Amino acid sequence: MEGGGGTLSEVHQTARKLLLKTRDGLERLERLEYSNSSSSSSDLSFAVSKDITQIQSLCVEMNRLLRSIGAKSQRDLWKRKLEQIAEEAESLRESLEKYNSRNHKRMMEAKDRAELLGRANGDSSHVMRIYDDDAQAIQSVRSSARELENANALGETILSSIHGQRERLKSAQRKALDVLNTVGISNRVLRLIERRNRVDQWIKYTGMILTIIFLVAFVLWRR
Repeated sequence: MEGGGGTLSEVHQTARKLLLKTRDGLERLERLEYSNSSSSSSDLSFAVSKDITQIQSLCVEMNRLLRSIGAKSQRDLWKRKLEQIAEEAESLRESLEKYNSRNHKRMMEAKDRAELLGRANGDSSHVMRIYDDDAQAIQSVRSSARELENANALGETILSSIHGQRERLKSAQRKALDVLNTVGISNRVLRLIERRNRVDQWIKYTGMILTIIFLVAFVLWRR
């Protein structure tokens, strides 16, 4: 259960710690959502996106390490743990995307209001500079979101692979049971055939003895 990045248990523990860190980051983002700290929220959003991508990379590593586990019970246990982490990472990714969407919409509305206000005051260029940094931060977050979508697609591929492996194991188990049932029926048929052969032999030998006795008695009677 060891790989280039550590044992399966160590990789799982690292992923769990990142999940806790990411949840805390999302909670902080929600608290900052309606504050004026746009730069801080953008930096935090980027950090959360990076953590989610790292969690999904750890899921890939865990899936690779699973193949080295021989015991089926242990392998199934770690599969469930991997699925749980992958699903939690997907949930966090969706929450971050919703936050980014709300934040982007709010920033665009604020920018529109600033443009209107600037035109009204004859100083739109000054107001536009105020929101340039925010617009750049939003663009950076959107780029991170695209990278996160790619990582999510990879995570979905992993879950699909795990599901396929589980179905193949179930199919193999059903075939094994069918073979065992067939062997059991064949054994019963063989025992019946042997028993019938023994009865036929007793009938044959008994008939031969009775025929000899009848012939001897007939010869003695004729004399």
